[in-house]
Amino acid sequence: MTSRLAATRSWAHTHNGKKLIRFALTSVISTLFSEGVILVVYGLTLTHSPMWATAIGNLSAMPPAYYLTRRWAWGKSGASHWRKEVVPFTVLNLLGLAVALLGATYCRHIVYTHHLTHLVNTVLVAGVNLVSFAVFWVFKILLFNKIFHTTPIALYEEHLTLEEQA
Repeated sequence: MTSRLAATRSWAHTHNGKKLIRFALTSVISTLFSEGVILVVYGLTLTHSPMWATAIGNLSAMPPAYYLTRRWAWGKSGASHWRKEVVPFTVLNLLGLAVALLGATYCRHIVYTHHLTHLVNTVLVAGVNLVSFAVFWVFKILLFNKIFHTTPIALYEEHLTLEEQA
């Protein structure tokens, strides 16, 4: 077990390890943001529709998710490239929203037919959104890794910087 832990720690200090950890943390942050918005919008009955709550929650999380993914996880700065970065990110997130809206459709059916308490309905809507996000997470990380890839020179420079610090 100790060698596995040491190997994991060693991997976490590599370029790909750091990138994956940062992407995972970015996903956690954007998911918490989205879930928080859904809980507020649906929980406080700003809308009675699970569909609208899901759409508002997921759309409101897109800008911070893009910024964190681009800037922190992949280390990009400067102007975004619309065709290579913004459009693919937006399309993938809209696909994720479509999956979440399918789940919200199911939630709407349960909410309107089972007459559960509003608290249970709110937890159900947020929970289905969370499951929908999990379905898309692995797919998105693989694709975003291709979109926001760094050049080999940047990787080499980072390696040299780490060697100088050691």
